[in-house]
Formats: sequence, C-alpha cells, structure tokens
Amino acid sequence: MDMTTASDAGLLDTLQHEVAVFARRAEQTRLGGVGQVRNSMDRAAYLLLNRLDKEGPMGVKALAASMGIDSSTVTRQVAPLVDTGLVKRTSHPEDGRAVVLQLSPRGHARLDEVRSSRRELMAQLTQDWAPEERETFCALLTRFNTALSARMGAQPGAPGEPPAGS
Repeated sequence: MDMTTASDAGLLDTLQHEVAVFARRAEQTRLGGVGQVRNSMDRAAYLLLNRLDKEGPMGVKALAASMGIDSSTVTRQVAPLVDTGLVKRTSHPEDGRAVVLQLSPRGHARLDEVRSSRRELMAQLTQDWAPEERETFCALLTRFNTALSARMGAQPGAPGEPPAGS
C-alpha cells in the first residue's frame, strides 16, 4: 500500500529525476577534475587507489569485500594499476603465498594530483554556495549513498557495496 501523498509523490519524482540527471552528467564528465588532470583517471582506479590509501595495504579478498565487489573484478582492475606502477604487490608478512596490495609512492603522488584536481572542480561547482550549504549537501549525499549501499547489499546478488556496518 502506497502511503505517499500527492506532494510527496511530486517531490520524489523530482528527486529521482535529479538523481538520474546527476548520474548521467557525472558519467559524461566523470567529475574528473580540472586542468591537465581532468578525466585522467577512471572511476574504478580512483576508488581502488582511494581505498588503499585510506585503509592501508590489504589482500585482494579484503579489498573486494571492503568495496562490495568480487575478487575477480578487483584483480582485473588492479592489474593495470600494478603495470603502471601505481600499486605494488608484495608478499603477506605472515603468509608468503598471499599477496598484499599497497599504493606505491607513485600511486600516492598520482592520487594526490587527481584529488587536488577533483577538489578544485568541486570548489568551482559550489563556489557560490555558503559553507553550510556545502556541509549540508555533503551530509545528505553521504546519507543517500549509505542508504543506497545498504539497499543494494540487502538484495541478494545485487551489485554495490556491502550493507552499512559490515
């Protein structure tokens, strides 16, 4: 039974439309930043490098679990990052058969460069926003992404990140 009012329905229709437009524009521009670095790193690479930077060295299975994707996808996405020297494969200190992935110094430098470019793009896009508006938008977008991740994780076989708290 749908308990939404007509005004709720209109607002939710607007919300789903704006999310769809955002997704299309984000994909078109890849929100890659500004200057020479613009669009220079694909989303998968950025997310993998960012995760390794924030969480430190880890194995393929742990990285896959933390990102909510399967190990074969991580292996495929990490290969070019290793080939270009952005990620190093090393042996696990306790189990020499296991592989640990970590950012190389070159990977750190490249990630810093891309983050800076993307930060500048965000600054330009929100330059006429009050600081409180930026904070509110960030908090609401984070909340929306968390709810979406939890929803995706709750559906068996659905792609996405694991439910919040896992």
